[in-house]
Amino acid sequence: MKKMLVTAIAAAAFGAPALAADLPVKAPPIVYTTTTYSWSGCYLGGYIGGAWGARNVSAQDLNGYNYGGVAGPPFGYKLNSSVLGGGTLGCNYQTGQFVFGVEGEGGYLSLKGSSFDPNSPFLPLDTLASAKVGDWYGMITGRAGIAWDRTLFYVKGGLAFVNTSTSVVDANPANGNTITANGGNNTRAAWTVGAGIEYALSGAWSVKGEYMYIGLHQTDTDCGNAAVGGGRFCWSQNLPGIQTAKIGINYHFNAGPVVARY
Repeated sequence: MKKMLVTAIAAAAFGAPALAADLPVKAPPIVYTTTTYSWSGCYLGGYIGGAWGARNVSAQDLNGYNYGGVAGPPFGYKLNSSVLGGGTLGCNYQTGQFVFGVEGEGGYLSLKGSSFDPNSPFLPLDTLASAKVGDWYGMITGRAGIAWDRTLFYVKGGLAFVNTSTSVVDANPANGNTITANGGNNTRAAWTVGAGIEYALSGAWSVKGEYMYIGLHQTDTDCGNAAVGGGRFCWSQNLPGIQTAKIGINYHFNAGPVVARY
């Protein structure tokens, strides 16, 4: 009896490891990770592009100096296009796919144009109207967009500030008098709106393409003293909105890839 008991115990002792080896082992949990880009944080950048007038400048002789005291018909002339360039500073906040931010930019543009009054009764034409938008401008805008990882589509809107100047010069060869009606240099505030796309490169850099419209639509009144008959030599010049397109590069101080585990 004792021999049988000892034999059973020994069999159980040597057989247990074999049985344990046959039991299923629970696998460790699988951890999945994904990497997405976060647009949250502040950035600094630069850009280059072009600017052009949305339509022609419209000029008109208000006091009828060339038309016997009756206001003359308006005429238009084109502003030349300009190189655009400058710097950008802004900050973003991302929640889910939505990105919100504020941005400031400032730079250079210079649109110029001029034309003799084609309706003047004098030949050769002697009344020259001219206008200039620039040499500087700035914007303060809000920005809202939706991000697909490293690609951000956004819209912008806010205020723009731009320098303008206008003048009209009448060089009358008949009496040798030159009259200058000068609107002076002025800083104008206007609304601005636009949209763009930005793509995050490796590291902290991103590139963007952007269109903005500056709703200038400003009318300047230029006046001077008439050389003949007294009175005033006054003209109005209505400046157009300005369209801009640019490409740029930004350096992001805080944005970057985020690893999610689940």
